Amino acid sequence: MSSTHISRVSRPRVRVALSLVALLATSVVSACSSSSQAASTGGASTSAASTLRLGYFANLTHATAVLGVKDGHFAKALGTTTLQTQVFNAGPAAVEALLAGAIDAAYVGPSPAINAYTKSGGAAIRIVAGGTSGGASFVVKPGLTETTLAGKTFASPQLGGTQDVALRSWLAAHGYKTSVSGGGDVMVAPQDNSQTLSLFKAGSIDGAWLPEPWATRLRLEAGATTLVDETTLWPQGRFVTTNLIVSTTFLQAHPDQVKALLQGAVAADAAIAADPSGSRDKVGAAITALTSAKISPALLQEAWTHLTITPDPIASSLQTSAQAAVTVGISKSVPDLKGIYDLTLLNQVLTAAGRPTVSAGGLGKE
Repeated sequence: MSSTHISRVSRPRVRVALSLVALLATSVVSACSSSSQAASTGGASTSAASTLRLGYFANLTHATAVLGVKDGHFAKALGTTTLQTQVFNAGPAAVEALLAGAIDAAYVGPSPAINAYTKSGGAAIRIVAGGTSGGASFVVKPGLTETTLAGKTFASPQLGGTQDVALRSWLAAHGYKTSVSGGGDVMVAPQDNSQTLSLFKAGSIDGAWLPEPWATRLRLEAGATTLVDETTLWPQGRFVTTNLIVSTTFLQAHPDQVKALLQGAVAADAAIAADPSGSRDKVGAAITALTSAKISPALLQEAWTHLTITPDPIASSLQTSAQAAVTVGISKSVPDLKGIYDLTLLNQVLTAAGRPTVSAGGLGKE
């Protein structure tokens, strides 16, 4: 079994898919076949990696990663490959680390994944799995409505991140102007999630578009109300909140280790489905350890109900996220996303476990 090394690069900030209940962890971690190399590398020469460096957030929307690290699902699947982890506050920082070669894989939202793909001309990363759907809300001071937001200040986790784009896009759809450099009808102030909680309590900001558990923390600990539950904005309430991206270089050189990482991820999902409340409490304890911010049982229970844990990257929602980034000035043009997905290894893992495969929606391999 591999060892796991955890480092922090910043203070971070279920509805579980019941079809996973029957998924046995033993079947998930089994059968790493040589066919994985041909599927994702086109027959290129590959080798075993001594280390896999994984980035993720200390958020409930990264429950697969948090539990996968805490309970050793990744380490068990990786075998002799050492797992090293870094905890980020938001996706743009994780993408920056991946593009710089500091990490090999990361759980991030759709907007940072799109940015990494387009910034590198489609060369640097591939989305190899989903992670979570849902789990994000726009929470505000009591009394605010969609018609009374002019002159107000709202936070997001980081400029260009998934919730930042969602906030700016929603505001634009309701007639408000924002600017990535500040100003506009409404001020958007990207900042660390823990700082957002403190500033909201102090009355310095008027709300925020946040992932869980932070949205629920503002409601239960600081008296915020929900103006928008993001699930209400999407068809059938399904949209990707968290993807697993991998460096293309690492994927081509070490497909067996990427497949093992995916086996660990699906094993973690299976554990969550088999014991939702127990897994929820483990994830909450791990987040507390990583952030030094205790999550009350009531808060954890409430926040958990807003999530759906799934390996499906919900490719249909990705193009919408890309268009939104252009609308609000984060991106200059709608990118060509064909090739961004490589779900080959994930579908091998799911098939071996007797689970349904997932679709790339015409945007890559599956």
